[in-house]
Amino acid sequence: MKLQTRFFVTAVAVALLSLAVSWGLLVAAVRPPSGSLSAGEVTAAVAAGLLVALCAAFVIARATSRTLGQRLDAIAERARRQAAEPQSSRGPDDPVHDVGRDTGDDELGRVAHAFDQVAGALNRRVEELSAQQTHTAAILEGMVEGVLVLDDLGRVQTANPSVMSMLGVDDEPAGSHYLEWIRHPEITRMITAALRGERTAPCDVTLNTTPPQVLLAGARPFTVESQRGVALVLHNVTEERHADHIRQDFVANVSHELRTPLTAIRGSVEALLDEGLLEGDPRFLSIIARNSARMERLVSDLLRLARLDARQEVLGLTSCSMESVFGAIRDELEPMSVAKRQRVDTSVQDAAAHVQADPVKLHDALHNLVENAIAYAPEDSVIELTAVSDGVVDSLSVADRGPGIPDADRVRVFERFYRVDAARSRQKGGTGLGLSIVKHLVGLHGGTVRVTHRDGGGSIFTIALPHRE
Repeated sequence: MKLQTRFFVTAVAVALLSLAVSWGLLVAAVRPPSGSLSAGEVTAAVAAGLLVALCAAFVIARATSRTLGQRLDAIAERARRQAAEPQSSRGPDDPVHDVGRDTGDDELGRVAHAFDQVAGALNRRVEELSAQQTHTAAILEGMVEGVLVLDDLGRVQTANPSVMSMLGVDDEPAGSHYLEWIRHPEITRMITAALRGERTAPCDVTLNTTPPQVLLAGARPFTVESQRGVALVLHNVTEERHADHIRQDFVANVSHELRTPLTAIRGSVEALLDEGLLEGDPRFLSIIARNSARMERLVSDLLRLARLDARQEVLGLTSCSMESVFGAIRDELEPMSVAKRQRVDTSVQDAAAHVQADPVKLHDALHNLVENAIAYAPEDSVIELTAVSDGVVDSLSVADRGPGIPDADRVRVFERFYRVDAARSRQKGGTGLGLSIVKHLVGLHGGTVRVTHRDGGGSIFTIALPHRE
């Protein structure tokens, strides 16, 4: 009897355990009917319990799945609406505007709410990116400069209207290789260097279009999500370069025309002064001689600058002894330094004893700097010429104890005709072109020239040349 009772209770409990998945653990105790039970009655009871349990589980699962399906459909609809249109185009009354309010506070509701928050953040980010893209497109369309954005394979990603007009492109070039639209060895070199992460200086390139165009080209590398690219910027400077050529030709022609009569005037005046053929006060002839010599220097400097601008001066590099260069300049300017009781000292470091440079052009550049130092430094002062090298840069310096150059004027002293003190410069007889010539001559060597303040008063002009073995 006890065995039958236990069997009955166990059978009913097993039947009801099928509900435990959805409703937790159900513990039930059923009192068996009095008297003994036959095996058939027990089997019938178990079967009835299982049938009832299965029916209840089906009804509960059906209701639960319908509710879950509706909630999942709402989330899916939200995702579809999110992908189809931005949130800003829907209002707060949209039935799927906020999935979290209809999904409850259980696990699925929290997931839906989190999805809604992520979707909102993504929408805001997409709207920001869209606004930035609109602004960028407006800037590119309004730029006079042509902009060509390339990927790491040289394929065009973006081309604004200006660059399409420059290159004579009618079809959209996006996706094509840039060589289909622009072929120039210098541009190819710049793009190749930019893809390696190098920065190159902008330079002029001439395109064989009709009519030919002169473009100032610059290429800059960029990286987006580990993908490299190049932004090529082209600026049409055809008219500016044409005007420069006209100006250079005008200066060169006028200088040539002025040089002949000036030479004749100066020669005649010097002859009159030397031979004493003119009676009376010779001071007027001295004034004519001095000013004609000044005009001749001005014409010579203009011609020199015209040649430098036209790149007509060829650079011939050789090993220059700095002791010899400094000594030659000191001997040439000795009359000026002696007249002001000045001393020119030189100091050459062993590493800078020989510098690879064009001897004539290097001499002319240093000669101008030392001549200026002697002219503006006070009497009884010392002019110091120094040559040092660190194995990378050869530095040649000219230091004086003159009045110095104000900070505001240092960036402009190498401009043509710029004078820190116009009245004082004219009294010294300068042309206003010497420092500009120095800058051009040093630039031919690939170097730079700068001026700094000297402690205790004065200026230091330093020529920095790339060290060459």
